[in-house]
Parts: sequence; C-alpha cells; structure tokens
Amino acid sequence: MMKKVVLVTGASSGIGLSIANYLHFQKKYIVYGTSRKTNNSSDFSFNLIDLDVTNKSSIQRCISEILKKESKIDILINNAGVGITGPLEEIPTSEIDKHFQTNVIGPILLVKGVLPSMRSSKNGVIINITSVAGQIATPFRSIYSGGKAALEIISETLAMEVRSFGIDVISIAPGDFKTNISKRRFHSPVKNKSAYKSYAKSLKKMNLGVHKGSDPEKIAKLVSSILLKRKPRLRYKVGSFIEKNGIILKRILPQRIYEKLILRLFS
Repeated sequence: MMKKVVLVTGASSGIGLSIANYLHFQKKYIVYGTSRKTNNSSDFSFNLIDLDVTNKSSIQRCISEILKKESKIDILINNAGVGITGPLEEIPTSEIDKHFQTNVIGPILLVKGVLPSMRSSKNGVIINITSVAGQIATPFRSIYSGGKAALEIISETLAMEVRSFGIDVISIAPGDFKTNISKRRFHSPVKNKSAYKSYAKSLKKMNLGVHKGSDPEKIAKLVSSILLKRKPRLRYKVGSFIEKNGIILKRILPQRIYEKLILRLFS
C-alpha cells in the first residue's frame, strides 16, 4: 500500500511540530512540514520546506514542489497561525489585516491549492486547526476569536461542498496547550492611560494559560486517530472542561450569568 502524503503547515514548533513528528514516526505517512525559515531543516525528522502562508506565490511553490515529488497530497493540516490580543479599539488596523491574512486567507489558499489533486484522486482529508476561542467569546480576543470562528464555519461549509468527491473536512479546536504562541502573537501594548483597565490582568491570565497548557502531543494523537476513521466527525475539541463545554454552558445558562462566569475566568 502506498504511503499517504501529508502537508502540515506551521510545523517548526508547537502543535504543528508534534503532529508532523508523530505522523512521521508512525511510518504510515510521508510528511512535509512547513516553516517560514528552513535554515535548520536537518534538525527535523520529516521533510521541512519553505512556506509563507501570507504569500500566494509561496503557497503555489510549496504545493507544486510536493506534487512534483510525490504526485499527490492526501492530507492537508492547516495549522500555521498567529495570535493577537488587545482591546479592539486599540489594535492597529495593520495588525488586524496581517492576522486575517495568516489565520484565514492563508488556509483558504492552501485548501484551494490541494483540492484539484484531491478531487482527481477522489480521496483526501483536510484538517483545519481552529481554537475553542472561535466558539467561546472572551475579552480582548475579538480578532483572534473572529478569525478562528471564520475558519470553523468555512470548514463546515467546505465539508458539504467536497464530500461527494470523497474528501473529508474536519476542524480541531484546541484549548490552551504548551506552545510558544504567547511569544509570537501580537499584544496590543498595555497603556497606563487606557480606558481598558482590566486588559493587563487578562493578558497575564492568557499567557499563564499557555504555560500551564497540555502537551501538544495530545492533539497529534487525536489527528492520528481521526485519519484512521472511515467516517470522522466534522468537529473535535481538545482542552479543559470549560474549554470543551463552554458552548453547552452558553446555551443553558442565562446570558448575564454566563458572561459573569467568562469574565471571572478570563479577565
């Protein structure tokens, strides 16, 4: 049986690295991981290639390179992304644009790039790594949550569009995991004269949540199990009780009580 070819974006660290390593060492897959910088590619067990998800030409080159070598891409895992925090009023518009280019437009362009090959083979899996933040609104994450919510609904609609071609589209929404996202995300500066006095405290909680988060290998194992399923679910959540069940609480609790609970936990 031919090995499946997997493309994992954002594979130089964190969740992407865990997924790429885990699938590579299972020896069932030929894994291509992407990174903006591949100077240290010899340090990785899988194939590491250049990719800037905000650059259309870079995306086209990446996909073309893999198809030239392997003639197919069976599985796309859209993991590359960046974080952003701050009061909406104070986040620079340029940073908002950059965020949506990376977290929404980039994954869309990658999907568009692999679909012709998947449709031709009448087989494929697209996994979009979203976030519980796309399902549970929390203060000072409006832009990040908006991007992840967009990717969630795009995944759902795309799944209906391509199911007849034998292609599964799945979203995985992680909670807090031990990654370096807090170092790489854009933080709107904490201003002494800002009207949003609770932002500084909320930002500390966000960073603490990442440092105390779960091992990213938990997501890698979930991805591996999903790929073995004949009929996988459309959505999966990975995280703490409140992260996984926040939507249920939102439905059953009165709105003001739910908001007080969220504010107590996240601000």
